[in-house]
Amino acid sequence: MTESPQSRKTNLFVILGAIFLTNAILAEIIGVKIVSIEKTLGFAPLQLMTFWGDKWDLNQTAGALNWPLVFITSDIINDYYGKSGVKFISYTTAFFIAFAFLIIYTATLLVPADFWIEVNKGININEAFSRIFRQGLGIITGSLTAFLFSQIIDATVFEKIKMSTGNKHIWLRATGSTLISQLIDSFLVIGIAFYAFGDWSINQWMNVSLNNYFYKFFIAILFTPLLYLAHYFIEQYLRKETD
Repeated sequence: MTESPQSRKTNLFVILGAIFLTNAILAEIIGVKIVSIEKTLGFAPLQLMTFWGDKWDLNQTAGALNWPLVFITSDIINDYYGKSGVKFISYTTAFFIAFAFLIIYTATLLVPADFWIEVNKGININEAFSRIFRQGLGIITGSLTAFLFSQIIDATVFEKIKMSTGNKHIWLRATGSTLISQLIDSFLVIGIAFYAFGDWSINQWMNVSLNNYFYKFFIAILFTPLLYLAHYFIEQYLRKETD
């Protein structure tokens, strides 16, 4: 049976929404881990002096790893479904992120089976499980606040640029909205989660936030050809509506 134009549009939104939701939740869960980019690549920490007097290394949250897929998908949704589409998927995702945190937190409260403790000798597996997955109120608050705030700003900036350029310059509206929204997201989530509610220093806040931002922006530029490729295949898919 041939798909109707509306069903194709609906199917596309479901696929894009699933990609957005999955990557957002994954990023929130793994974001508690702070990684060293230098050591991961086999180099010694940079230890660069900053203008505020502390040393700067390439440390960032693991959650930044797949976060570019979130705002790239957000830009595609904005192109085809407008700002209202982005707001809908953002609010929906925020709800499920909170739901995921609630379920995970509940799981950490359950009493572990004796044999599970015994077969993991040498480490306190239940304590490790709880420490990794039981993210504090600060992280949850920071994550949701930064997520919603940055998504609304991203959608607004994207819409403004598109109104000025029309359907031309996909790279400009995607990169421009990312440049602004991810600057806010990177500093806000770390600031609330680890500085306001945690025990991080200002240097650690600045260090990780800047690294997160530079990584996201670099990947956004690197993925620009993929953004055009995605638009090409989407147009091919939607064009079949009138065949």
